[in-house]
Amino acid sequence: MSSRLAGTALCRHLSHVPVPHLPALRPTASSALLHRCSAAQAQRAGLWPPSWFSPPRRASTLSDPAQDGGKDQKAGTAGKVPPGEGGAEQKAVVSYWGVPPSRMTKEDGSPWRWTCFRPWETYEPDLSIDLKKHHAPTTFLDKMALWTVKSLRWPTDIFFQRRYGCRAMMLETVAAVPGMVGGLLLHLKSLRRFEHSGGWIKTLLEEAENERMHLMTFMEVSQPRWYERALVLAVQGVFFNAYFLGYLISPKFAHRVVGYLEEEAIHSYTEFLKEIDKGTIENVPAPAIALDYWRLPPGSTLRDVVMVVRADEAHHRDVNHFASDVHYQGHQLKAAPAPLGYH
Repeated sequence: MSSRLAGTALCRHLSHVPVPHLPALRPTASSALLHRCSAAQAQRAGLWPPSWFSPPRRASTLSDPAQDGGKDQKAGTAGKVPPGEGGAEQKAVVSYWGVPPSRMTKEDGSPWRWTCFRPWETYEPDLSIDLKKHHAPTTFLDKMALWTVKSLRWPTDIFFQRRYGCRAMMLETVAAVPGMVGGLLLHLKSLRRFEHSGGWIKTLLEEAENERMHLMTFMEVSQPRWYERALVLAVQGVFFNAYFLGYLISPKFAHRVVGYLEEEAIHSYTEFLKEIDKGTIENVPAPAIALDYWRLPPGSTLRDVVMVVRADEAHHRDVNHFASDVHYQGHQLKAAPAPLGYH
């Protein structure tokens, strides 16, 4: 018997059965209608309630608190979570897929308030790193890389002048791009060639994440104007595509550009510190995100934040110049162990 004949026979049988709480259905017009319509159409016609023949189905994958009987609250997946970024209360999302929000605490037992990074990703930067190291260009590609970075500096000086807070934000929106591009291309290369990367994928992605955390920190200190945001969109679009092509053509040139770019960043943050020391820029208290990310002591100020950011840039300088040297010596990056956790 086909499915259509079986459905017709079922509809004919049900047309004679009285529905609870409803008047008995007449076997005349109703039977004729049921012969011509589907179950969905009969339901819309009001011939029987859907809940009498089949249980209700839910289209959402979010669990129903009433159906769960409050089990989610016992499991700790409902209600309030510790304050997130900005100190605002956030409601936890109760999911059918059983992925509860993680609840972490600091070493002193207080709630961990950040979702953009975890306690094990925090560190104390090495401030003793040499800030004056410079790679003297010897080859044509080195000189071209240095000239490229120097040519990008003068329009930045003209646009931002001595507004180092906004200058730092613009710098970080650019500095966070190379690590992501390099990590992406190395990741795809590792998949194509079925080989390891020597840890360089993780190293470059950590660099990009660290630069992004610099941006998130300075956003707490200074807010960009609308035209500066528009400039970020334009610069990021141009720089991402240019660096992507540059890395495909010559990774050693791309890493050398970033090395020189980090040298310029060290210079910019040194000038930032000078303006703070002269009192031109107010030495405000350090943002809360900086205290937790760099494990700064209570009472730290903006000057302390600039110091640790400058040390980060010096480490990125060393990593990228080292990566470029590996390529210049005719090796792949996987041949040299990546400096993981180099802060």
